Amino acid sequence: MEPTRDARDAARCSARDDLLDDGLIAALSALVSQAGHAIIEVARGPLGVTEKADHSPVTAADQAAQDVILSGLARLLPGVPVVSEESDDNAGRDFGDAPFVLVDPLDGTREFVAGNGDYAVNIALVQNRRPVAGVVFVPRSGVLYRGRVGHGAERVALPAGAQDGAAVPIRTRRPPADGLVAAVSRSHLDPESDRFLVAHGVVARIPRGSALKFGLLAEGTADVYPRFAPVREWDVAAGDAVLAAAGGAVLRPDGTPLLYGDGPGGFLVSGFVAWGAPPPPDR
Repeated sequence: MEPTRDARDAARCSARDDLLDDGLIAALSALVSQAGHAIIEVARGPLGVTEKADHSPVTAADQAAQDVILSGLARLLPGVPVVSEESDDNAGRDFGDAPFVLVDPLDGTREFVAGNGDYAVNIALVQNRRPVAGVVFVPRSGVLYRGRVGHGAERVALPAGAQDGAAVPIRTRRPPADGLVAAVSRSHLDPESDRFLVAHGVVARIPRGSALKFGLLAEGTADVYPRFAPVREWDVAAGDAVLAAAGGAVLRPDGTPLLYGDGPGGFLVSGFVAWGAPPPPDR
């Protein structure tokens, strides 16, 4: 029997109260670790690479990680809607200010297929159209970035499949006097982003795939990450939460906050700039 509207609303309210709970973040950390282990297991054999309608690649590892995550979220956050990159029912969904989850089970599939380690597993908890908590796990290196907005961020040494590991607090840094260091896309550096880097006097670039770039800003290794090519919300939200928890911000190119939950628009983000420290007022 379908739950009543009142029951669904009660479940969402309960989930909202739990969004910033230490135990939930620990459970999400273990969940992305399990998903990362599933990805590595698939990588031991044929990847089963196919092409989606937008010509981006998808593999058996994407689906394996999604299966792990969706099962875990149903247990951890019953009644809270989930939007995942590999789901078929995302079109048109709009949750207003209610909490929902954004998932990218394998962020950086091109990097995964290419055989390098620049791919990640992302889960973000969104409330009032803003990410309030996020986990970004890098299976190949066993590094987890996690953060709760208003409660700080951590980098965790977490082998794929482990439940938890040694955590150290991380913070963004002040912009260096000798110039900004930028995290840039390894596979999708667009001309407008390149012009932005030149205009802002960036002195060094660190190419990375997937949401690892947000981790570089959150831990104070880089200062800015521009992306003016279109991307989906599930690619950005978890890194946004970690970066905000560490003291940074993800903004639209016009400087306004980046909001989430645009199901009717296909959960599309037209562009953003991630800053480790607030941008100068004249920029």
